[in-house]
Amino acid sequence: MNKKKIFNDPIYGLIRFPFDSIYILIDHPYFQRLRRISQQALSHYVYPGALHTRFHHALGATHLMVKAIETLKAKGVEISDKEYEAVCIAILLHDIGHGPFSHALEHILTSTHHEKLSLIIMKRMSSELNMDFSLVFDIYTGNYHRKFLHQLVSGQIDTDRMDYLTRDSFYSGVAEGIIGYDRIITMMNVMDDELVIEEKGIYSIEKFLMARQLMYWQVYLHKTVVSAEIMLIAILQRARWLTQKGHDLAVSPALNYFLLLDLHTETQLSDQQLLDNYLQLDDVDILWLIKQSMRHEDFVFSTLCRNLINRKLLKVMTGNSPDNQYFFEAQRANFKQKYQLDNEEVAYFFKEVNENIKAYQFGQEEIKILLKTQQVLPYSHFNKNLSQSTDDHKFYFYYPAD
Repeated sequence: MNKKKIFNDPIYGLIRFPFDSIYILIDHPYFQRLRRISQQALSHYVYPGALHTRFHHALGATHLMVKAIETLKAKGVEISDKEYEAVCIAILLHDIGHGPFSHALEHILTSTHHEKLSLIIMKRMSSELNMDFSLVFDIYTGNYHRKFLHQLVSGQIDTDRMDYLTRDSFYSGVAEGIIGYDRIITMMNVMDDELVIEEKGIYSIEKFLMARQLMYWQVYLHKTVVSAEIMLIAILQRARWLTQKGHDLAVSPALNYFLLLDLHTETQLSDQQLLDNYLQLDDVDILWLIKQSMRHEDFVFSTLCRNLINRKLLKVMTGNSPDNQYFFEAQRANFKQKYQLDNEEVAYFFKEVNENIKAYQFGQEEIKILLKTQQVLPYSHFNKNLSQSTDDHKFYFYYPAD
């Protein structure tokens, strides 16, 4: 009966998956938790429609994986049913380790990267469901000898990136993020067990890389989005400080566990209590804390919570100029004097942030282009305008004293 289940995706239409195991995993509580983890954190403060979740994204990426594998098989690439199923499971669960508000709170609640947590949670799921995930783990970590399967899960042109660019563009309404995912998948092939893109797809790759860079500056690192996320981080940092000082906050037991956790020590991934609490966390825990703390007696904490809820965000200046630095310092001094705060308290409201992106990864992980002569060359060979430098922006976030 599972094979008859379909999902109505607003982007791809009616989709279904070829393995019963996919549906079993989707029904698992750990995966259902992704319904309560936002895909784009607080991007909806700028783009009101950007309210989709990691659940949506995981299903979409898996759908694209099915299309990619079917395309490769149709071109004569031998892929066993076990490899097919394992790579679909790997992409389905690739974000299972994300915490509340996804990347916005990365390393704020725990010192461990979400990809490591994903692997630990996948191991627990395989044990609970009595499923053999050994091949899944090898593909996910890049240890499987057929490299193209890992590249489809985590590479410069993987199904993860293809879905999140397509999906985030759709929900935010930013047309610059639209990519030709169908054409890119159609142009995929395999040479020496590595993923390659046929020569006819080279302009689709160029559009993909350009769209990704535009989406970062226009959506993911939009100055107002970053401002909201800085306030969210500051709220959690202040909540940790208050909790460890013995203050009572309106927190769930799971969130309280992480507020008491020492981030300066390496998180013990084998700690079952840590994992149990982590799997109970989602956006709701954080939003409840913020909403219930708008009238807290601590000025810093209540001000941040109240202003984030009411979208009274930190102001921002861009550009690393002496004038900006002078203005920033003056605003900080005035704010400190007006509200009689110490340096640590003022720091919650004033941040200097450097954001950067690298549009393309050179070296061993380059996108490979398959010529009609069957020669394989790196994409950088065809695009001499590619830069190996990062694109940097400087932001000054401040709370106006007046």
